[in-house]
Amino acid sequence: MSLRRSDTRHRVVLATAQMLAQHGLNATSIRTIAQRAQSPLGSTYHHFPEGKQQVVTEAVTWAGAQVSEHLAQQLQAGAGAGLRDFLALWRETLLRADFHAGCPVLAVAVQEPLDEAGTQALDAAAQVFTQWQAQLAGALQAQGVAPEQAAGLATLIVAATEGAIALCRAERSIAAFDRTAAQLRQLLPS
Repeated sequence: MSLRRSDTRHRVVLATAQMLAQHGLNATSIRTIAQRAQSPLGSTYHHFPEGKQQVVTEAVTWAGAQVSEHLAQQLQAGAGAGLRDFLALWRETLLRADFHAGCPVLAVAVQEPLDEAGTQALDAAAQVFTQWQAQLAGALQAQGVAPEQAAGLATLIVAATEGAIALCRAERSIAAFDRTAAQLRQLLPS
């Protein structure tokens, strides 16, 4: 694969993740993705012959992997460090975008696909959330938290963080995120 071809494909995936984070699943079209990626529409379909659902699925998977890789690095220092970094990542995302963008994975998860093919993206979102929970639960277990409690706490962390992202976008304020983060930090073992 040539560098140019690879670059085009990556730009399309990145543009899709950004559009999902800003506008959601149903407001993201192949045409606007191609424009944002500065890629010809035909080239976009060349790289993603299955169309919107293929590129959305790949964008969700890619965005989730970026967070997972970052989280894995931070969790090496313990669950507390991983949680602080996970929260800091989303807090920074909200502030940098002035609350006009959130989590692309959440965006796919909360909108019902317009067609049956959209379930691929929803499945990808579920896999990403499961991965983040597994990573957090594993770190908690490594610190001595019982497996069932670790799994529950990991689910609470992901659900509360994603919910706080939605609240902050609606309220155009970081206050709900900061209150949620403070509560989550208190739940972790010292």
